[in-house]
Amino acid sequence: MLHDFTTVTPASVAATTDEAILAADLLIDGAAAPNALRSYAATLHPLEAAGTIISDAYGKGPFMARVHPDAAVRDEATRQEERLAKWGTDLMFRRDLYTAISEFAATEEAAGLTGTKRRLLDEWVRDFRRTGHELDAADRDRLQELKQRLVELQVLFSKTLDEWDDYIEVTANDLDGMPEDYATGLRPGSSEGTYKVSMEYPDYVPFMQQARRRDLREALQFKFWNRAAAENRPLLEEAITIREQIAATLSYPTWADYAMEVKMAKTPSAVADFYDSIVPGLTAKARAELEVMSELFAADHPGETLSSWDWTFYHNEQKKRGFGVDANEVAAYFPLDEVVAGMFEVTGDVLDLEYHRVEDAKAWHRDVALYEIRDRGSDQPRAYFYADLFPREGKFGHAAAFSIVYGEELADGSYRVPVAAIVANFTKPTADQPSLLKHSEALTLWHEFGHILHFCLTEVELVRFSGFDTEWDFVEAPSQIMEHWMWQPEVLQRFARHHKTGEPIPTDLVNRLVAARDLNVGLLTVRQVFLGQVDLMMHDDRPDKDLDRITREAYAYTLLPFHEGTFFVASFGHLMGGYDAGYYGYLWSKVYGDDMFSVFEAEGITSPEVGARYRREVLARGGSRDAIDHLRAFLGREPSTDAFLENLGLEA
Repeated sequence: MLHDFTTVTPASVAATTDEAILAADLLIDGAAAPNALRSYAATLHPLEAAGTIISDAYGKGPFMARVHPDAAVRDEATRQEERLAKWGTDLMFRRDLYTAISEFAATEEAAGLTGTKRRLLDEWVRDFRRTGHELDAADRDRLQELKQRLVELQVLFSKTLDEWDDYIEVTANDLDGMPEDYATGLRPGSSEGTYKVSMEYPDYVPFMQQARRRDLREALQFKFWNRAAAENRPLLEEAITIREQIAATLSYPTWADYAMEVKMAKTPSAVADFYDSIVPGLTAKARAELEVMSELFAADHPGETLSSWDWTFYHNEQKKRGFGVDANEVAAYFPLDEVVAGMFEVTGDVLDLEYHRVEDAKAWHRDVALYEIRDRGSDQPRAYFYADLFPREGKFGHAAAFSIVYGEELADGSYRVPVAAIVANFTKPTADQPSLLKHSEALTLWHEFGHILHFCLTEVELVRFSGFDTEWDFVEAPSQIMEHWMWQPEVLQRFARHHKTGEPIPTDLVNRLVAARDLNVGLLTVRQVFLGQVDLMMHDDRPDKDLDRITREAYAYTLLPFHEGTFFVASFGHLMGGYDAGYYGYLWSKVYGDDMFSVFEAEGITSPEVGARYRREVLARGGSRDAIDHLRAFLGREPSTDAFLENLGLEA
């Protein structure tokens, strides 16, 4: 059931992919054969089986490109990741398979399909249309070439970003404002007594929040915003051009129109309306917040302008001065092990689960933990997930959840146990103290665990709709809802313990932390608007796709001066990782996450009854029906923006 990742080699990664493609091709060749029976069992079921084979191969092989400590394994996994992605692209251009699906769709059996089987057929028919099977052969061939090239660009973009290594060098005096233990986690510099502050989050984020040397914050941000700029700029530019060509060939007005057709929003105009409904109020709120912050800044730097490398520092200062919240003081109560234990306790109570550490994980690195998830009272595993939480060279540099084994109903009626992985980059423990999480890092952990639960608690019979394979602008909702528990005093005091004394986090500190939650919520949210808008502007109908100009124009939403000489979008992995014309989904899905959590607020923050309904109607359902139907079933009403707007301090 669980793969032995200690045996992974470049050769095993290649062999896994070879075997999977061979086995999947045999199934698909049989289903697409001209003389084959056209039925669900003979036509669609083999495609599901092939999907299982390919997804399993990804978990054993190409996934290693994100996490394996051996560069040779990562390189081979990257090659095989590209190969699998190209195989999937080629599959959709198979004319024999299109014919087989079309012939089956015209049968009486197909007309009588219901539930997920009906949905499966409908989506295959839709996806073949979106691949251009209604076009002539020359256009289809060109589309196939374009999509293959897009895969190459996406893989190379991610690999370059994952392996990027840059830093500024500082002395001990340059670390004024940083906690005493900060330097212990830094790599030594080129000369004695110096340190490297790298682009890794445990180095970068605290420095930008707490380092008093403004010039060094500027220098560090300059490098951070220019990660892989020269290498990734041409890749991104080419990808945007290719997307435009694909959309035009398929007669869509823009790539955004093409991409959103399969999402909740459906059209760019719906997203534009969404932004129009919140941006004016957010901007007014952010301006007022910026005025207050600028006064604080001016006292330290008279005559100068608050810049993008200043605002997180002064946001942190406001927390300390206005609310008595020191991020380092709070972190002392959030040792990683306690945060994980609290996460397990709360979700265990709400969702009727229990968790068990698997001692012999056989993972890809010694730092990786493996956990078994069970339904309470059961002795059988419900799912497994790996937790790879510390940075290392060549590893995926952000935080995300990855699929390893998809859940599905097996032929004997049993259910295959899902396996997932959460990959993040938190501060490593030292000989003197455990990994201590800032509250923002704990939020990130709980957010990503929302994806893990979405994947692992699936009960969908088909791989196609299993786990978190739902609309991309809904997929963040189960993670958005998780973040709410990290702001509840009664929840925090269940697990937050001082790493030295074991004392629970003081009520007064919790109250101050929660009171500071909405500090600068306008500024924080207009940054999300900037990210969503820069993505949409790159994929709309404007003829001039000057990415520097677009980035600068979109950055105006933040109300801060643009950092000259930077090219942030070269390291904006979402633009090449599936969120293209879709990053708006983070705010879009927050509407639904906030709305769903409002039910817990009304009926009980950790109510098992509400949790059971949430698990049954949302987490277990995956993509087996439209997300809007998940929401209606859980909420018992139409979704509302009221909770979302209230949390932003805007009028409903």
